[in-house]
Amino acid sequence: MFGLTNKSTEPKQNKKKRSRRSKGPALYNEQQNLGAAKVENSKASTTRKPLRRTKRKSTKLSEGVAKQANHLASNMREAMVKVTKMRRVERRNRETVAIAKTTPAMTLKRLVRPEQVGDLMGRLNRSLNFDLGIDLGTANILIFAKGKGLVLDEPAYIAKDDKTGDILALGEAARTMIGRTPKGISVIRPVQAGVIADYDMTEFMLKYFIRSVVPASRLMKTRIIVCVPSGITPVEKRAILEALLRTGAKKTVLIEEPLAAAMGTGLNDADQVGAMVVDVGGGTTDIAVLCDTGVVVSESLRIGGDSFNESIIRYIRRKKRLVIGPLTAEKIKISVGTVDRRAKERTIEVRGRDASSGLPKMVAVNSLEIQRALEAQVMNILEGIKSILEKTPPELVAAINDHGIILTGGGALIDGLDRVITRSVGIASYLVESPRYAVIKGVAKALDEMSQLRDTLDELQ
Repeated sequence: MFGLTNKSTEPKQNKKKRSRRSKGPALYNEQQNLGAAKVENSKASTTRKPLRRTKRKSTKLSEGVAKQANHLASNMREAMVKVTKMRRVERRNRETVAIAKTTPAMTLKRLVRPEQVGDLMGRLNRSLNFDLGIDLGTANILIFAKGKGLVLDEPAYIAKDDKTGDILALGEAARTMIGRTPKGISVIRPVQAGVIADYDMTEFMLKYFIRSVVPASRLMKTRIIVCVPSGITPVEKRAILEALLRTGAKKTVLIEEPLAAAMGTGLNDADQVGAMVVDVGGGTTDIAVLCDTGVVVSESLRIGGDSFNESIIRYIRRKKRLVIGPLTAEKIKISVGTVDRRAKERTIEVRGRDASSGLPKMVAVNSLEIQRALEAQVMNILEGIKSILEKTPPELVAAINDHGIILTGGGALIDGLDRVITRSVGIASYLVESPRYAVIKGVAKALDEMSQLRDTLDELQ
């Protein structure tokens, strides 16, 4: 069998193997030409094909990258749309709680106090918090502690060494050093016109005052409400919040001074809605129209008790040729200061330095001269009140005409301001009881709603 298979395969192998020369010279030459053509074609194909392949690969890669980029962009757009929709739904479902409540019907809705809601651990956590209300004014700083009352009332002054930067005195001790300091020691106010002028000094002052009234064990659980002027910018708000957070505050809430002043005057117990509040502070005058849900129209003027003192200093230097300091101007304003021409004339003796000779000098100043010195400042306040009334809705104007204009703040204590506003605007204005403490009283009422108020830092972000 093996022999037969070998015999059968041998002739087949011999048939396939033939010599090329046996076919003739013509066929041989033709094969040689075809072989040379194939070699030339193979060389040309090796030089051209890689270029075509790279082009195809590059186009394919660019198309793939573009498709992936479009796919990622579409996914990001879809995700952003979903996030915005979710945020809109959350905002719609979120319950807004007004700080000021002006009708008895709204106060009757809450039958259970927030301290009585929640489990035992939640109520224990609320009891461990230490709530503070701060009136960060230009002239004075007031701090109210929940459950204790008014715990601090100090002037916002700092005495420091200019060379070393050391703090020498704060509060009333620094205020008494105004105009009596040697060279190299300056008395400054870190808060100017209701906003922070010196960030480091403001932070130090807040830390010093807060730690003097807050126990050390509760310092990290302090929740603070701070009053700010109605016209400050978000950057100024953030500066105040950062200064408070560096003191160790757990939660900070900013409310506008006119709203706090209205709450402190008992506006939330009124039967009808609509009132105008004029808060004359040390650096600013806040004018606002309020309703049951908050502030409708507001404006903050850079006019206050400090500008009154500066006007008195300039007037006495120009008319009496006498140079006086801010403490003497403050004394004149309290003693014989008035803004009403019809007020009873009073006189005070003022001592200072003669502007020409530099020697001590004493002159007599009456209340009518002080009225002329403050006339321009009062006219600016009247113009601000009129401009706010022009922007107020007519329904609220009618309510303001019924209730009158509320005057708060330490600057409103100057004689004749309520009478001048009444004659000029045509709406009765009245000075509330203890106008200097109206704002801090409103902050004390807002502390009861501290658990429901939203952190202002979250709102700014």
